[in-house]
Amino acid sequence: MNITIDNLDGAGVVDYSAALCADGPLKIARTLNAPSVCSGLLDVSDAAVSVPVRRARVVVTAANGTVLFTGYIATDPEAVYEGTGLKGAVYRYAFSAVSDEWLLDKQAVPLSGAGLAQSGGQLLTTLTNRVDAGLFTTAGVMNGLTVGVFEPSQATSWSENAGGVASATYAAYRVLDGVVGLQPAGTVTHALSDGDGTLQVAALKTTAVKELANDVTVSGEMEPTAYVTETFAGDGTTTVFQLSEDPFRPKKTAASAQFLTDSFNEAELDTQIWQVNDSAAHLGLSSAGLTMTGGNGFDGQTTLTAIDQLELGGTLVIEAGSLQLGGASAGVVCGLYAGTTQSANCFAGYNVRQSGGATVVVPFVKGAEVGTVFTILQGHTYTLRIRLHCVEVQRVLQSYYAMVDGAVQSFGGGLVAAPMSVVFELQDLGLASNTPATVLYDGSVTTSPATCSFVAVNSVQLFGSMGYCRITQTGSAWVVSTLPSGVTMTRLIGVNGEGVDCTVSAAGKVTFFAGRVPVAGELVTVTYRNQQRAVARLEDAASVAAEAAGGMPGTAQWLGKVLKPEARSSVDCESAASAVLSFSSSRAAAVAGTYAAVNPADVWPGDVLAVTSAGQTMSVVVRSVEIVDGMGSPEALTYKMAFANDWAEGLGVTLSEAIAADALLPETALSAPGKVLANLQQLQVVSATGTALQVDSGTAPPAGGGFEVRRRDGDFGPGVDQDLVLRSPVRSFSIPREGQIEHYYVRMYDGSTPPLYSRFSSAVFTDLPVSE
Repeated sequence: MNITIDNLDGAGVVDYSAALCADGPLKIARTLNAPSVCSGLLDVSDAAVSVPVRRARVVVTAANGTVLFTGYIATDPEAVYEGTGLKGAVYRYAFSAVSDEWLLDKQAVPLSGAGLAQSGGQLLTTLTNRVDAGLFTTAGVMNGLTVGVFEPSQATSWSENAGGVASATYAAYRVLDGVVGLQPAGTVTHALSDGDGTLQVAALKTTAVKELANDVTVSGEMEPTAYVTETFAGDGTTTVFQLSEDPFRPKKTAASAQFLTDSFNEAELDTQIWQVNDSAAHLGLSSAGLTMTGGNGFDGQTTLTAIDQLELGGTLVIEAGSLQLGGASAGVVCGLYAGTTQSANCFAGYNVRQSGGATVVVPFVKGAEVGTVFTILQGHTYTLRIRLHCVEVQRVLQSYYAMVDGAVQSFGGGLVAAPMSVVFELQDLGLASNTPATVLYDGSVTTSPATCSFVAVNSVQLFGSMGYCRITQTGSAWVVSTLPSGVTMTRLIGVNGEGVDCTVSAAGKVTFFAGRVPVAGELVTVTYRNQQRAVARLEDAASVAAEAAGGMPGTAQWLGKVLKPEARSSVDCESAASAVLSFSSSRAAAVAGTYAAVNPADVWPGDVLAVTSAGQTMSVVVRSVEIVDGMGSPEALTYKMAFANDWAEGLGVTLSEAIAADALLPETALSAPGKVLANLQQLQVVSATGTALQVDSGTAPPAGGGFEVRRRDGDFGPGVDQDLVLRSPVRSFSIPREGQIEHYYVRMYDGSTPPLYSRFSSAVFTDLPVSE
């Protein structure tokens, strides 16, 4: 191998090949989805070159010109004492260099949102550009497979995040010669066969490192479970209501509830947050924040768009603060777009237009104006908010990948359909802080997109300024009041002083502010999700039967936790368990080994070795490669490869063999995922009297089935016991009142034997007076 080093001292690139020591040969260690390391021993005195310095640029090439390594010396070389010569003490210098991404790893990974249903290539390119767009080209990045949800970690390096993206999409990344590359595992396959002499059998060592498993139980993250509807009665004085259970909050909101925030107080727009489409420079920054000075008159051509898509799950608040709009303004503010940035694709946003010579804002839902038209007063400053509530917190399902018989297969993925409640409110900041916000629209839609692009400004011709913009995930709670007159209205959740009604704590305490206390006879309904650990258990029935053929027990159980990609729900756990079973249930499932070859075609981690021996072929992914220079002529490079299949060493699924301690383990294994009915997302209590609760399940019953009501969750089945309240064959039914505080759980069932049920219950909790 040839090695050149640029010590950045003005001398340029210097050839250090003659300084390499035979007893400390040059080595390159390549590891799958991690930086490569080059090390060696240099005798600089005989070669008449200087001692390399920290941050020196290192390039290693093979005799045929192939670039094997590029990187930087991360620490000052170590002086190794070798004895005394004619000129005194003799030292040689051991150096270690890290591949090019070392420069990216020295920089911070900015806070960002999750990648949702995007290709690995898109995610890696975005990550690289966010850390430092000018360092490397991403020309070597292939789009590859799609990740369900990928959450970059601020606490880890670029290479760890890049490795996470690559592994989640069953791919391998590398940074070589200034180019970031990503390609699916197996893009390059090296065929080795004892039949044609390409396989040196003596250099191949394999071993089975783990027993097969055909009954797999995996746990994931905490997930939302029952759809709770909890109702209280106001009395005109009670300000605090305690929910029966803590409302579910996504893991990310425990650290920060804000998905996006920008105060527009920097010298220029933050390109780590926004994509700016503004060829005529109509968008800029000033002391007032984001400044809008018009547009080109066309929809979708002057925009400020968040880089990260937004998952429309749980309760979200989208807010534009300190907003001023001038005359002749036209466009959309705080728009959510399901598709390209065109008004027809706007799921929700504030439409700004002219009416009778005045500037007005109008709620915009599914490409059409709804609600109240509000006239903007010149010189006034406003806060605009859009509140969204979806009973489904997870709208994007996770994808998992595994190599099965030499081909990569996918498991899981997809989107979750759900209705959504939408509220538009406006606050004039010139009024008293306790003045209620003006609600322009309070409604709902039966279908909603799972993800949207957030466009802070779509300026057809907007004039004015925006002081800040933010998106907050507040959990899963939503509060609605039914007044004694029968009128219903959404109660606004937030912080006192924002013109809202109440706050909901993480511990389930609903506190109403002064002037917003529920009156006597008012019914307050809080909808939320409770929570438990996501878990799934699946079996490979064919493998169980095959193992039992000799009269022995056929089940081989394995329990563990899904680490990456995160399993946010039981559905995700089922997908992960399916992926695990695809490679764990074979008797030769967990194979690992090594192979050594001299001067083969250049091999990288992520390449596949298709090894044929004794008529049997196995395809395994290379996990690491060590290249050692033989220090001779002609060149002799020994490639020492370590390989494994997915059960021996996970790639598309990273597992831990310690299942979560709080996981409620299923008693029986399913033979396939998804053997459940739909959850009752839209179940509601339509009326409550002192004698009965009238319930609308929100959907028609399946043929031969209906709706089962029980006093406890989790014990659903065809039997009759003390927990069973009733079974209804029709959509709407009445539950007799039994006491002031009541808890009921409802699931749908079908006519099969045994019947299938909804995965989760819809819970009806009440704290209401009953008739004597």
